[in-house]
Amino acid sequence: MSNLNTTTGKVSLKNPVLLASGTCGVAGHEFEPYFNLSELGGIVTKSLSIKPRDGNPAPRVVEIPGCGMLNSIGLQNPGIEYFVKNELPYLIKKNATIIINIVGETVDDYAGAVNFIRDKNEISAIELNLSCPNVSGGLDFSQDPKKAFTLISEMKKLTKIPLWAKLSPNVTDITEIVKASVDAGSDGVSLINTVLGLAINRWTKKPALPRATGGYSGPAIKPIALRMIWDTHKKFPNIPIIGIGGIHTADDAIEFLLCGASCVQIGTANFVNPKASIEIINGLKDYCEKNKLNSISEIVGAAHHLVTLSGA
Repeated sequence: MSNLNTTTGKVSLKNPVLLASGTCGVAGHEFEPYFNLSELGGIVTKSLSIKPRDGNPAPRVVEIPGCGMLNSIGLQNPGIEYFVKNELPYLIKKNATIIINIVGETVDDYAGAVNFIRDKNEISAIELNLSCPNVSGGLDFSQDPKKAFTLISEMKKLTKIPLWAKLSPNVTDITEIVKASVDAGSDGVSLINTVLGLAINRWTKKPALPRATGGYSGPAIKPIALRMIWDTHKKFPNIPIIGIGGIHTADDAIEFLLCGASCVQIGTANFVNPKASIEIINGLKDYCEKNKLNSISEIVGAAHHLVTLSGA
């Protein structure tokens, strides 16, 4: 039988399918009617800050028919202290593989949140959200290599838990930020966060979101995510990549793995199909069996090898 076990740097996963931050509530309670969280490769929590955040004014989500959605949630969350006391025990009880997503406006903000969980052995990784487009200054750390380096290097001093840097596609060259992140000690890079977008309400004649722009996600951003993962793996083949962006089916996930991602996160698909992650896991099993693969890890980055061999 084919093996879906995989590793992303120092993190071992039972399969390469995770729930993406911000798309599964705070800690995945909403999925209880559909599957057990222990069936997943892992769950990435809502972005958590040192203090609770109320988020942006409503409306905060706009559907783009056939393409995905825009969101401007504004990092609403209950705060890291509340999460540790009230949500972390739930995830531990569910035997989930836990990745904590951390966000802040300053290095000190991030440090305060990381310090709160720095010694929690139940946490498999910390994903540093460097790239939220829905708050003022939310992209600063992921658009400036020096700022990215400073933030990640400071967080590495605080904990031995593996760190993943979640980066923005809203840059000219993603590999510059990737290099800064890895030079600073990041144990993996999560590619990509949402693409900055805008929708207009033709009746009010105004932007559909109060802040005008928002984070665009869904099927339409998949080619952008694949290209950035391709560029990153081609330039830095040994850097663990967590693939995100428009993944709705097993076929989508396979493309990400072939491009160089060692695991994937399912985001917007959860809103239209809460069973998407489980269906993708089953699809990966079927793909492995049909292709006589001993392990799903065999296909990670394989598209690069075939291009090299063909001379393309």
